[in-house]
Amino acid sequence: MTGQVSRRSFIGTAGVTATAFGIGVPAARPAAAAGPAGARVSPFPLRAVTLLDGPFRDNMLRTCAYLKFVDTDRLLHTFRLNVGLPSSAEPCGGWEAPDVLLRGHTTGHLLTALAQAHANTGDAAYAAKARHLVAELAKCQAASPAAGFSPGYLSAFGEEVFDQLEAGGKPWAPYYTLHKIMAGLLDQYRLSGDGQALDVLKRMAAWAGARTSRLTRERMQALLRVEFGGVNDVLAELYMITGDPAHLATARRFDHDELFVPLAERRDTLNGQHANTQIPKVVGAVREYEATGERRYRDLAAYFWDTVVRHHTYVIGGNSNQEFFGPPGELISRLSEDTCENCNTYNMLKLSRLLFFHDPGSPEYMDYYEWALLNQMLGEQDPRSEHGFVTYYTGLFPGSERKPKGGLGSAPGSYSGDYDNFSCDHGTGLETHTKFADSIYFRSRDTLYVNLFIPSEVRWDERGVRIRQETGYPHAETTRLTITEGGARFALKIRIPGWLDARGRRARVRVNGRAAPGPGNDARPGTYATIERHWRKGDVVELAMPMGPVWRKAPDNPHIQAITHGPVVLAGAYGDRAINTFPAIDPRSLTPVRGRPLRYTARADGAEVTLMPFAEVHHQRYNVYWATPAPRRRPGLVVHYPLDEGRGTTVADATGAWPNAALTGSATWADGEVSLDGTGGHIVLPPGLLAGLDALTVALWVRLETITNNNRIFDLGFNRQTFFYVTPRTGSGRARFAMKIGGMEGEDFCDAPAALPTGAWTHVAVAVSAEGEGSAALYVDGAAAGRKDGLIMSPLVLGATSQNFLGRSQDTRHPFVHGRIGDFRIYNHALPGADVAALHRRGR
Repeated sequence: MTGQVSRRSFIGTAGVTATAFGIGVPAARPAAAAGPAGARVSPFPLRAVTLLDGPFRDNMLRTCAYLKFVDTDRLLHTFRLNVGLPSSAEPCGGWEAPDVLLRGHTTGHLLTALAQAHANTGDAAYAAKARHLVAELAKCQAASPAAGFSPGYLSAFGEEVFDQLEAGGKPWAPYYTLHKIMAGLLDQYRLSGDGQALDVLKRMAAWAGARTSRLTRERMQALLRVEFGGVNDVLAELYMITGDPAHLATARRFDHDELFVPLAERRDTLNGQHANTQIPKVVGAVREYEATGERRYRDLAAYFWDTVVRHHTYVIGGNSNQEFFGPPGELISRLSEDTCENCNTYNMLKLSRLLFFHDPGSPEYMDYYEWALLNQMLGEQDPRSEHGFVTYYTGLFPGSERKPKGGLGSAPGSYSGDYDNFSCDHGTGLETHTKFADSIYFRSRDTLYVNLFIPSEVRWDERGVRIRQETGYPHAETTRLTITEGGARFALKIRIPGWLDARGRRARVRVNGRAAPGPGNDARPGTYATIERHWRKGDVVELAMPMGPVWRKAPDNPHIQAITHGPVVLAGAYGDRAINTFPAIDPRSLTPVRGRPLRYTARADGAEVTLMPFAEVHHQRYNVYWATPAPRRRPGLVVHYPLDEGRGTTVADATGAWPNAALTGSATWADGEVSLDGTGGHIVLPPGLLAGLDALTVALWVRLETITNNNRIFDLGFNRQTFFYVTPRTGSGRARFAMKIGGMEGEDFCDAPAALPTGAWTHVAVAVSAEGEGSAALYVDGAAAGRKDGLIMSPLVLGATSQNFLGRSQDTRHPFVHGRIGDFRIYNHALPGADVAALHRRGR
């Protein structure tokens, strides 16, 4: 991969080369050659890395307490009943309830978490609990044929669900649930050496192979439109363990053309796709690369990572709003309490890690890993919870909060519970917080990579050394690595974070108190500093990383910004105060709190607010994105489309500052005027017209032939949740101006006393002022027709609107305008009423 991820905004230009993705299932790679293809680094076993005191260890201990607490008989209840075995256990709630189709998935996550906890701590209690769970699952699998299911089938719901899926139905993700169980069994074998887990898994894999082999390619591809997790991931890895080519053949049946083909062609088609349905497929693509050596898998995975991180990722490292990707670069226009599903980031971290194994020359993978881990995943867990409860989403709309307590369908930001939640994020949370040790250090034959700055010890048995890392990072700017046992010659590579670029400063590396020699002193951001020497007990390496506040602009609105300090996103702590929209902050007021690292105060909306690390804000409302002041401009005309060309399909901006607008659909010219027939004709204006405006006036002439409720004379925005429009008539029979940004409850609006007239040219104007608390006025034929004082939002927060229409709504369910439109203008200030009246008198 070429190119670097900028930590400034996670937005940039894709920089990997992809080849065309071939369709079909080529012959399996011979078993003798199975294994990672071209991996240049590998992880240490979990037993070799010990977490020391700090927030990561604290989170792990809370989750481990839950692993010991949770009753496996309650989780096994629906598995047993499904195959006719007795169970007297109390049923679980949430997603594991007996009537919820995803029941059984948590058991898979639990198997993985128990395996990780056992491998990392050596505590036999985790292994014993998992072996009991595996043994009971094996009994359920053995009883499947007597219950009328196919040999090898293992689930907490009946096999008829797969009949429905293959017939074209869309049941709730049955293969997704089986993937979690299969992955858990695989981890029990890999990490805890449970041979019975491998036997159960192989029988499940044989069932999946038999089930899918009888389907046509077309039917299989249709089936893959229903979320299936990472079936290709676990089966490709199973192939590399067993050498059985049948497992690889089954894995490749789960290659989803609708995702893989455009990725291989380097096309971003993610808009509108369910994020966590797609990410595990791409994780599986890397495993398939390892299993086959076919570069196309790795290339499409690298392009996907590059696309998601650069164009679909919020400042905390998460992605998606309400679980779906939006258009590239549209983030602020798509915020809510349901932003950044935590499962997405869990899977993006898996993908980053796997890609780094094959491309350790690209530190941006671990830059992203650190950023998302520190800001989102560490903070998903409730620090007050003895059992490590986590949230489902990490909301980013102003005033979001993380709070107790959620079951199925609970409020966004609610923490999970012991037995009444069991969401997918409850499950991935069990895994995330038991594997912090797996990516701090990597190794090759003669090189040790230090990727993350987490208090820990690593034993490199092959080299006979033990290294201890002591750090208060990110609250402190330094980390200290000490050789505490042994000695050997090897290269030590220490990641120099890319976020240092934003400060324009360089890290400092010292060995035994002196500047590191040669390449070790090359501490450029976004690289690895390399120190090669014969290391001896007592050698000390210190890395210092200068930190300070950095304002990071949103890609779709540079006047909405987040504040970071080093790798840490700072959030405003608002307690129980409600926030309706982006607080207006004075950047000059940002002041560090003496003696408290990563704490600041600032003035926002005229009041003082405390800023602290986002991951540490719990049980209260918070804010991450802030409105910063608009530039001061001389009052004037921003854009003017006279709409008087009389021919062609484009119309020019008379100011010369903007590209042409376009007549679209059935829009035509009649008598030298733009005519819209109400069946699809409209005018598409260029994007960005409202960018940087905290006050403005929009004016135009319209002649309506007929009116249908809720059509739009103009609509400037991003989507049906983010807009600035005028409609000639609402359901209440009045013309209305309204503006709103996604995530805001309700909208700012003002109504005229009646609908706009038909059969006559009418001048319509909206003037929005930034004075005081903000106001909006609606004018009809030069006279004030409606007013709203005390606006919730400013038009400044709309940003560089990407969809700007005349005669059409953002919402495709609304009707088009039937009539004519002329002389469209936007001013960068609120015109006084007398000026609006003069504009009307001037005529068209």
